[in-house]
Amino acid sequence: MAFDQPTRNRLQRFVTEARGALEEEFTRQLQNDYGMDPASGTVAPLESLRHIDDQQRETARILRDTLAHYCAGADTDTKAGLDRIVREQAFTVLNRLAALRMAEARGLLIESVGNGYQAKGFQLYARLAGTGLGETGDAYRVYLQSVFDEFAQDLPGLFDRYSPQGRLFPREAALLQVLALINHGEIEPLWAEDETIGWVYQYFNSKEERKAMRDASQAPRNSRELAVRNQFFTPRYVVEFLVDNTLGRLWFNWTGGQTSLRDRCQYLLVKPDEQPEPAARLRDPRTVKLLDPACGSMHFGLYAFDLFQAIYREAWDWEQANGPNALDRATGGSPDLKPLSETYADQDAFLRDVPRLIIEHNIYGVDIDPRAAQIASLALWLRAQRTWHEAGVKAKDRPQVGQGHVVAAVAPPAEVELRKRFMEELDPLDAELFEQTLFLLKGLPELGVLLQVEKELPALIRKVFGEHGQMFAKEDMAQWQKAEARLHEALTDYARAARSTYQGRLFAEDALQGLRMIDHCREIFDVVVMNPPFGELAINSKAALAKAFPRSSNDLLAVFVERGLELMRKGAQIGAITSRTCFFLSSFQKWREEVVLGVAHPAVVADLGLGVMDDAMVEAAAYALEKQ
Repeated sequence: MAFDQPTRNRLQRFVTEARGALEEEFTRQLQNDYGMDPASGTVAPLESLRHIDDQQRETARILRDTLAHYCAGADTDTKAGLDRIVREQAFTVLNRLAALRMAEARGLLIESVGNGYQAKGFQLYARLAGTGLGETGDAYRVYLQSVFDEFAQDLPGLFDRYSPQGRLFPREAALLQVLALINHGEIEPLWAEDETIGWVYQYFNSKEERKAMRDASQAPRNSRELAVRNQFFTPRYVVEFLVDNTLGRLWFNWTGGQTSLRDRCQYLLVKPDEQPEPAARLRDPRTVKLLDPACGSMHFGLYAFDLFQAIYREAWDWEQANGPNALDRATGGSPDLKPLSETYADQDAFLRDVPRLIIEHNIYGVDIDPRAAQIASLALWLRAQRTWHEAGVKAKDRPQVGQGHVVAAVAPPAEVELRKRFMEELDPLDAELFEQTLFLLKGLPELGVLLQVEKELPALIRKVFGEHGQMFAKEDMAQWQKAEARLHEALTDYARAARSTYQGRLFAEDALQGLRMIDHCREIFDVVVMNPPFGELAINSKAALAKAFPRSSNDLLAVFVERGLELMRKGAQIGAITSRTCFFLSSFQKWREEVVLGVAHPAVVADLGLGVMDDAMVEAAAYALEKQ
């Protein structure tokens, strides 16, 4: 089904009304049940809540810990923290219900959200449970939460009921209102479309909200404004154009043009007689890494998933025809990988594992909005499940999908006392490294991958360990990997041990996200594709970016292109859709001369004009560059 303007308008109405209903519901819950008032920013003492049961009291305590964690940074006051709690609870519930509705449309889940209380899955559950779960509304809540728990095994970021974003559940009247909206006949066909969850994310923040932010300040004032002001969904044809001419182009070149992608990629620009010299050894697809540094709902990754499926199939055939050493695993930094034919019993076993391989080896994403990371992980997981469903692979036979490589660029934890307490449990050198690493990640919510942590890391390691007589030089990264593994284990243990102090868990989880972000910045990518933020730099990061990217700091889009090239190997491809003004305004001259024509070489450029990115008032261009 095409996402034309009338279709998008219907979906936008649904999202707006559902958000309104959920935010009103959770505001009331905070006020009436938990003694927390988003309107005034006041929080009553926990001991004054005499009207709630033990379970609600535990939720009240956890909400206060969450608020304290949000307000530990200098930029968030109590009212802003409570607004964030309401917004995140509403977004998570909406995403969970939409995700289940999409899973139903793909045959991955028995009807559970569709038809509400009359859903087939719930009716079966209610007959088995009898009256033990109380009234219908109570039983349905327990049923949905059991489904959430099942999905949380693969998607804890979205479905974990004990996460800070998903503690609350709407009461019956509000839930029925949202179910009626989600099951409205006008939008029912959309749940079968991969793009739908991306549009839900796009429309959660209204045009009016974006306009108010721009009216208040020309430059974004914080990470949330930077994220909201740059949420513009990339049309499918632009996604295909950029991925075809980056990932598709690389595989075309490596195979000497002997690939099905030549016909499959409708936007791949190939001369009729073009026949490149094939690589001596074809790259093992498990070593090919694609990054979207501003991934949003992972629209680029979803289409890249399709191409990677074809690439894996061709790699298997190539190895079968040319022997177990026909694939190059060293170039991607994975020489320890065994040949495909030695890893899998047969082609069927290999193809069954390909969706997992794509998520765990190939597709990387970063976003400064944690809600985008929720959506991106969900989108890739649903895409993998659809592949298995279409291939007739039963749920019990599907490989377990791991965490993948989608990271939210969240602020490093700011709680001083928790940091001291955690560091007391570490070896003194690891404790110093941890503290220095948190300092290194300062500014991450505004910068994301633009924070050049990989450049600072070797000096930091020498500073911490070198003072004690250890010599590293070329072993800096090996030393970091060992120390990082120790920190990862310690933070994981700390999060588990600190469950009674919920704020301790949040502290540890944010620190772990920071370590994952460092890992992303240390990777070397073969493809970068993006629809990056554009316009003025955020106020808090302007000075740092001007120093780090003097050739590009007049506009965020230019900085993202230069940073993307930094993260790539020679011969890699970067594709972007941005404002077209970067190709002719004098303020971009140094960027054009020293980055686009210096570091890279333009491969394809499409001048698209106005009206490409939904309501963004910008004339756009889509282009691919090859790193020299």
